[in-house]
Amino acid sequence: MKLSLDLYESIINTAQDCVFWKDKDRRFVGVNQAFLDYYGFKDNSCLIGKTDEDMGWHSDPEPYKQDELRVLQGESTYKVIGKCIVRGEERDIIASKRPLYENGEIVGLVGSFVDITDVLSRQSRMDGHQILYSIDSLRQFRFFDKLLDEKSLDEILDSLTGVVSRAYALNFANDLIASNIPFSFTILDLDNFKFINDTYGHSTGDFVLQEITKSLVNYTRGFGLIGRFGGDELLIINLRDVKYTDKQKFFTDMYNDRNVMRRNIKIKDGNLFVTGTSGCASFPEDADNYNDLFTLIDKSLYLGKNKGRNCYVIYMKDKYENVEIKDIRNHSIFIDMYKLRNLFGKGASLRERLSFALPYFSEVIQITDLYVIDLDSRLKAVLDNNVNYEVEDVSNILTDDMFKESSLDRVSEKCPSLYRALSDLEIKSCMIVRVGNEIVTSGYLLCGVNRKHRIWQDSECALFYYLSSLVSNSIKNSLLQLI
Repeated sequence: MKLSLDLYESIINTAQDCVFWKDKDRRFVGVNQAFLDYYGFKDNSCLIGKTDEDMGWHSDPEPYKQDELRVLQGESTYKVIGKCIVRGEERDIIASKRPLYENGEIVGLVGSFVDITDVLSRQSRMDGHQILYSIDSLRQFRFFDKLLDEKSLDEILDSLTGVVSRAYALNFANDLIASNIPFSFTILDLDNFKFINDTYGHSTGDFVLQEITKSLVNYTRGFGLIGRFGGDELLIINLRDVKYTDKQKFFTDMYNDRNVMRRNIKIKDGNLFVTGTSGCASFPEDADNYNDLFTLIDKSLYLGKNKGRNCYVIYMKDKYENVEIKDIRNHSIFIDMYKLRNLFGKGASLRERLSFALPYFSEVIQITDLYVIDLDSRLKAVLDNNVNYEVEDVSNILTDDMFKESSLDRVSEKCPSLYRALSDLEIKSCMIVRVGNEIVTSGYLLCGVNRKHRIWQDSECALFYYLSSLVSNSIKNSLLQLI
C-alpha cells in the first residue's frame, strides 16, 4: 500500500503522542492534532515558523535548544525527561527526537512527547514502601519501557514487597510469549509461611517476605524479574537460563550458595530459617502458550511440595507429563493408611511386612529405605542387609513418641553414635518414631533423606506414626527385630 499524503496525515493525527517537526533552524513546520489539543490551539497558524523560545514554553530554554542542536548534527534522543509550560502551568514531559533527512542531508528534526506529570506525582506518594525496581531498571524490558509511559511505578509494583505486582508480571510473561522470546517461568511458595504469621505475627511475616524478595531481586538482577503472585507465592521470570542444565545451576546456586533460599532471617525473637518450594518450566521448550506453561509450573510446584518442600522441581516432559495436579492435590492420608495396612498385612515376618509396605511408603514419603533400631541398639535397614550399626544413645533424643529434624544438629549434640551412623548412610534429615505401647518401648523406626533441611509435613508424620502402630501391633510384647 502506497503511503499517500492523506493517509500519512490520518496516521499522524490519530496518534496519542504529541508529534511535531521542525526545519534546520528549529522552527516549527507542523504538528499533529494531539499537540494542538495539548496546548489548546485551534490550529497551527500561531506557531508555524517559530521556535520554542518564541513560544515561551520553557522557564530555562537553553538545555532544550542544545538538545535540538545535537539532533540537527545527527544524534537521536530517546525518552528524555523535561518540563514545559502549558497554559501557565509547568508540566513534566518525556520526549524523543531524531533528525530528518532529505537526499542524504539533515533538513530538520521530528519529535514526540507525552505528559508524565501525573505519573511522577503518583510515584512520589510511594515513600515508606519497599521499592526494589526503579523506572530505569524496568525500562530494560521492552514491555515495561512502553508501560511506564502510561503507568506510574507504584501502580506496577506490589506495595509491600516492592516487586512487580501479579497482573503486570503475568502480562510481562504473556508479552514475552507473544514476542517469541524464550524464558523460564517459576512459581515459588515459601514453606510453612502460615506458621510464621500465626506464631510471630503478620508484621514478622511481612518482614520475612520483604527480605526474601530483596534477595531474589539481587540474585536475578540483569537477567530476570521477580513478581508477587499473591500471599507468600512469588514469580520468577528468567530470560537467561532456559536450557535444563542452566536452570539446574540457577536453582542450585539459589538454594545452596547465594544466601537466597534456605537462609536464616534475624527477627526480634531470634532467627527464622526460611525455605521455599519452586516449580519451573520454560517457553517454548516445555510449552508454546501461556496457559499450558502456567499449568506446568503449577504442576512442578505441587510435585515439589509432595517431595517434602524446601526443594525445586524443573519440569521434564518424559518424567512428569502424565502426572495430574488433581491427583496430587486430592491425595488423602486415609487412602495412604488403607493401602499401607493392606500391604503390611501381606507378610509373615516383620521384615516381610515392612518389605511389602516400604515401596508405597517410600513413594509417599519420598525416601529410599527404612531403618529399624531394636532394643539391642542395633540400627538395621529393611532393604540393605549390610546395614548394621550400634546406636546405643538413640533414646537421648526421644523425649516423646516422635522426633523429626530438618537437620542433624540436635542428633550430633545428643547422640554421637547415631549421628555417626546417619552420616555414614548420608542421611541429613530424619524422623524417628517409638515402637511399643504406653508402658513398654520395643524399639524405634527411622527414615531419612540425604537432603538437608527436609521439611517433614504433618501428613507424613501421621503416616509414619501409623506405620509404627502397625509394627507395634504385629510384634505385640515381642522385641523389635529384623530377622
